[in-house]
Amino acid sequence: MHIALTAGLGLLALLFGYTQWQSRRIEAEFPPRGQFVEVTGGRLHYLERRPDGLEQATVVLIHGASGNSADMMVPLGDRLVAKGFRVLAFDRPGHGWSDRPGGRADSAPERQAKLIREGLDRLGLRRVIVLGHSLGGVLSSNLALDHADIVSGLVLVAPVTHPWPGGDISWYYTPASMPVVGEIFTELITLPAGQATLDAGLREVFAPEPPPPDYDRQTGVALVLRPATFRANAQDVANTFDAVTRQAPRMKDIRVPTAIVTGDSDRIVLTRIHSFGSARDIPQATLILLPNIGHSPHWSAPDAVVSAVEDVAQRSSKITTH
Repeated sequence: MHIALTAGLGLLALLFGYTQWQSRRIEAEFPPRGQFVEVTGGRLHYLERRPDGLEQATVVLIHGASGNSADMMVPLGDRLVAKGFRVLAFDRPGHGWSDRPGGRADSAPERQAKLIREGLDRLGLRRVIVLGHSLGGVLSSNLALDHADIVSGLVLVAPVTHPWPGGDISWYYTPASMPVVGEIFTELITLPAGQATLDAGLREVFAPEPPPPDYDRQTGVALVLRPATFRANAQDVANTFDAVTRQAPRMKDIRVPTAIVTGDSDRIVLTRIHSFGSARDIPQATLILLPNIGHSPHWSAPDAVVSAVEDVAQRSSKITTH
């Protein structure tokens, strides 16, 4: 018994030490590459690109689960700037290099939208097109609902917006999101397990196409494996079903020009529920359904996403000038 206990404690110490070591290594490899804006209780990290000439409009990019601002900026930033847009991509609270000043409370999309709104106010931005991917779709929709005074257009890319049958999520999000248990789970298990399964997870996200070459190094996706970030991500995912259940009945109240861009081969989010539901419920929405595209159209078909932004900007401009 004494030998088994000693061995067990030794294994736990080894896992904890490995997680701490690898977290520091990941942070050194993927340091902050953007700027910070102060919000109540902390800071949000964001990337920014600006065109050389006249700015057509400002586009704010909102990433989904298990990601950060680079997942959006790398495939879309230069393309949007080439069309004359100013582009900002935020790390959502608790992700990438952004603080999570409200702790667990910041898992609510309404709370994250409020913090991003505060950041935009601090940056002096008054009217923006919001583009949200996946889980970022519920947050982006909330910006268009609760902060409609600053949102001129909305683009939803493979979004999560509506309740889905059963509300099921991947099993590991539940223990990782729990108080106390979540801290133990993420400090000991999720980083080594995540490293072992990261490639398979990326293949699932991008299927039926392969992941982009060097995706992990371009985006620093491994930042999500750090214990605090993994807990924040798990809390976001675990609370999403309740969030969309609250918000889906309000989608009909979105009054800005909207485009939904989605793949017909998405294995992560049910297109027929979320994208089709958004196109049905939002009065000014258009739907672009891309054949043989999975869960990341902004990588697999970035020009289609940029075209959707241009369409929304044009429609928004017509409303503004009348």
